[in-house]
Amino acid sequence: MTAWFRGRTPRTVKPSRLSGSDLLGESLAGILQRPARSILTSLGTVLGVGTFVAILGLTATTSSQVDSRFNLLTATEVSIEDVGGGHPELTPLSFPADADARIQRLNGVEAAGVFWNVRLEDSVVRSAPIGNAADGERAQIVAASAGALAAAGPHLAQGRTFDAWHDSTSQPVVVIGAGTAARLGITTLDVQPAVFIAGQPFTVIGIVDDVRRKTDLLMSVTVPRGTAARLWGNPIGDRAKMIISTQIGAAQQIAGEAALALDPVHPENFRAVPPPDPRSLRTGVTSDLNQLFLLLAAICLVIGSVGIANTTLVAVLERTGEIGLRRALGARGRHITAQFLTESTCLGLLGGLIGTSLGVLTVLGVVLARDWTPVVEPVTVVTAPLVGLLTGLLAGLYPAWRAARIQPVEALRR
Repeated sequence: MTAWFRGRTPRTVKPSRLSGSDLLGESLAGILQRPARSILTSLGTVLGVGTFVAILGLTATTSSQVDSRFNLLTATEVSIEDVGGGHPELTPLSFPADADARIQRLNGVEAAGVFWNVRLEDSVVRSAPIGNAADGERAQIVAASAGALAAAGPHLAQGRTFDAWHDSTSQPVVVIGAGTAARLGITTLDVQPAVFIAGQPFTVIGIVDDVRRKTDLLMSVTVPRGTAARLWGNPIGDRAKMIISTQIGAAQQIAGEAALALDPVHPENFRAVPPPDPRSLRTGVTSDLNQLFLLLAAICLVIGSVGIANTTLVAVLERTGEIGLRRALGARGRHITAQFLTESTCLGLLGGLIGTSLGVLTVLGVVLARDWTPVVEPVTVVTAPLVGLLTGLLAGLYPAWRAARIQPVEALRR
């Protein structure tokens, strides 16, 4: 017997091996064995990735809409402030009498005019006939040139606005806001109503019920600049300003030329306030929306990964007998780890693909409902399934580690 053993090489058991195709086949079999549980496991990733794609798509789409609206209103308005140079106390009004005409000669200007708030000791406005003080209403008195009213873009409920003739000849006329007219009891201009300001009568020639810019005019009484200067002098306290309505794309250039056009000798008397750059506004809005909504998407992904981890851990407990049998047949701990990691990764990838499709469909649905143009970056569509894959991989680490530590004897005893 000894001689027989001496002439032979001792037999050894070869370590078991698990090929890639076997690993993928076993993982798919594990997933398809309980399809309902696999679907519920992927649901968290579907919601997280779907939210991720929908948020990025909707943010890109809405930012393009915001950009177009800024171009229409905000980017076509320039404000000029009268700073009075180095000695503002010596020059209460730096705007020349023909300031409107000087600015309107610039290429790209649609309308421009000077305005200031009139400070009176008695700012009560009374309707005709003259009554007691209790019958009047306190209202803001605004001195404005005809160009300022045109730049504000008023919508008239009744009557008309004053023009350059009323301004240059100091006509006693006013244009009032709809709110002020209602408080004064003025409902129609057919009877040529009048209002009294500091004892001075003014004929109401127009009632404004909406403006595109300078919304405080709706609660004000607007007097021609020439009339206000003749009756109450130059501005006191608040200095005069100019509002300029421009064509799209001309605001920045006009802001740089306005001071020289108003006073070539003392351009330092004016400070131009151009509109903010639409690109920076769009970038800011997009950044804020991205930060907010990506945080929500990250929360959804965390919830989804916790769901995958929890479900996979339950599956490990349910399949303890199967794991013990595999170990008894020669499977190593790393084979068990690889199998459960592959299952959770496949579920994450499947959830990512479905979530990406649902996210894109959500963007298309919103865009069709609002009649917008969809904007979905290709990198988002490519990255989103990978995010789901990574979520499934990370979520399966702990359950796979627990499965690999199960001993065959303990598993078969259960």
